[in-house]
Amino acid sequence: MKMSLKERAKKLKTDVPAVFLTLRKRETPWYAKGMAALTVAYALSPIDLIPDFIPVLGYLDDVLLLPGMIALTVKLIPKEVYRICQAEAEGMWADGRPKRWYYAIPILLIWAILIGLILWSIFF
Repeated sequence: MKMSLKERAKKLKTDVPAVFLTLRKRETPWYAKGMAALTVAYALSPIDLIPDFIPVLGYLDDVLLLPGMIALTVKLIPKEVYRICQAEAEGMWADGRPKRWYYAIPILLIWAILIGLILWSIFF
């Protein structure tokens, strides 16, 4: 069964948090934790491999690379651990938004650091 692009995007809302939650589980192997950390960092990063302003190619990394990284990460995580984390992640969303505002802190920190570095390089 093929999923539409909209369905895939909706699935990413629970896949990325589920992958993040596996980082805290003792049962997750170290190599899966490494791939999970890389996947979550890329998902939350304001910097893409191919910038979004480049027509067509700019969105390919969001449409192909991130789901591919998630699929690889999920294969490395024990099935039962991922199922538990996926159930926890589904409870994190309400009406298409995170239930708690502090889930946005990592994204805000990345942007603040990036803006700070840019300002630092301009003025100092």
